[in-house]
Amino acid sequence: MLKIWGRASSSNVMKVLWLCEELSIPYERIDAGGEFGRTTEPFYLAMNPNSRVPTLEEEDGYALWESNSILRYLVATRAAGDPIHPTAPKARGEVERWMDWQLASLNGPMGVLFLGLVRTPEAQRNQAAIAGALKEAAGLWGIVDRQLEGRQYLTGGFTLADIVLGPYLHRWFVLPIERPELARLEAWYERLKAEHPGFVTHCAGELA
Repeated sequence: MLKIWGRASSSNVMKVLWLCEELSIPYERIDAGGEFGRTTEPFYLAMNPNSRVPTLEEEDGYALWESNSILRYLVATRAAGDPIHPTAPKARGEVERWMDWQLASLNGPMGVLFLGLVRTPEAQRNQAAIAGALKEAAGLWGIVDRQLEGRQYLTGGFTLADIVLGPYLHRWFVLPIERPELARLEAWYERLKAEHPGFVTHCAGELA
């Protein structure tokens, strides 16, 4: 059976687990990373020299790392042609640019907020860094809010673009911060919770 190495509290692992639920892909998840260790052991480094999670391991020993690459691979090998990752070049380009945007733009400030407000004791927090990240993240979520005008999901229908942003969207709405009112963004968040059980199961839990 397909193995997914990584702790369930990792946003990058969440994406992969959510997609598996959406496509009914059977898998075994094995705790790794954080308090579970394993990522510095030789067997793991042979699969993923970055010592991070997630890592996908096929029955034949093939291993793949980088969460967004794993998402593309799973669709290609288990659900080729599914509209969750369109095949038409322009439609696919729309989806993949948001996948890249998540990594290149959104990941940074959301990571600062999450680590600063959830995993750092209050007395040790860098409040200036948190304030800067909050301002940057608010601007980025404003871009998403404008993108959602006239759309149910980020690019129209439900795709990998929604999946890669989903874990960060949940954090945005539950972190102890002051958020600008973004009605379309909030409606999208509520829609994901109402229509996608995998999002609720894997992405919308308590922050840890």
